[in-house]
Amino acid sequence: MPHPYVLLSAAVSLDGYLDDTGPERLLLSGPADFDRVDEVRASVDAILVGAGTIRADNPRLLVNSDERRAARTAAGRPEYPLKVTVSGSGDLDPEARFWHTGGEKVLYTTGQGAERARALGLATDVVPLGADLDWRRLLTHLHDVRGVRRLMVEGGGLIHTQLLTQGLADELHLVLAPLFVGDPKAPRLFGPGGYQGGRLRLLETRRIEDVVLMRYEPTAPGTGSLPTAADHHWLALACELADLCPPSDTAFSVGAVVVAADGTELARGHSREGDDPVAHAEEAALAKLDPSDPRLATATVYSSLEPCARRASRPAPCARLLLDAGVRRVVTAWREPDTFVQDADGSGVLAAGGAEVVALPEHEDRAKAPNRHLL
Repeated sequence: MPHPYVLLSAAVSLDGYLDDTGPERLLLSGPADFDRVDEVRASVDAILVGAGTIRADNPRLLVNSDERRAARTAAGRPEYPLKVTVSGSGDLDPEARFWHTGGEKVLYTTGQGAERARALGLATDVVPLGADLDWRRLLTHLHDVRGVRRLMVEGGGLIHTQLLTQGLADELHLVLAPLFVGDPKAPRLFGPGGYQGGRLRLLETRRIEDVVLMRYEPTAPGTGSLPTAADHHWLALACELADLCPPSDTAFSVGAVVVAADGTELARGHSREGDDPVAHAEEAALAKLDPSDPRLATATVYSSLEPCARRASRPAPCARLLLDAGVRRVVTAWREPDTFVQDADGSGVLAAGGAEVVALPEHEDRAKAPNRHLL
């Protein structure tokens, strides 16, 4: 199901702590970085913190700049982003500043937590998610019911850990402060968990006074039928590659990317690449790889259009080429229409051959864009 774009934001000490154990909040960055955070808040539809952050820090989570709030309202948006919190127990202080500043608020909780929250009279919309907190259900509700397209998550460490290990974080904004905490009782940014293997992609580094902002993007594909944020990133790239195809009135323009399980890009291709007027995207990408590469068995192939099941230009269709290469997970944006081949079903061929096929239809319009003249 569609989710908002999830941006994790945190500042940490050089030894990875979010705070110390003193009575006052440890200030890890300065005025210039606080203003940057305010700018990011103004750009999103909602800001989320966990119940522990409300209890420990009593935050207001506001957009402080008058100019930025005015720009939001001029654009037809609420003056403040929606404020979101998560609590399994629903046991939160009704006098906390979170409830009494800014605009709308929503609490996601369990069935029992909803009863407690309503009994406390919290000034918020209470949304029960069932017996347990489910991040995918929460994000889908935010997207579909509350219209949230960009979500900023400001803590705490447990929530950051859960969203990263479940593959639901699109981007990480990490500010590194030049100090040490050194107290094992202090809260850390990340706890133990099943993080992606391999390296995240560095998008930006920026010096802000005496701290450094680093922006990272997770890269590891999902496993099985559950998509990760990285799956969306790679499929978006495949759709961009389709724009590189030489125009044709007799074939679709398609882009494809082959990605190893650790997030390493192995190859990319697009239709009619190079000097081959009948090359398909998946075929062009596979041709750049050693067929014996052991990473293919656990790789994911992203294709803007489902791999073909039948073709006249070559003996083997792309679905068969992928299966023969050992690929067992394919993510696509668009099912092949009957424009050139009736009842095409590359996804069915792949599934019959033991591959997992994941469709992300929210990318379909982008995949169709270079093919409008054929439709």
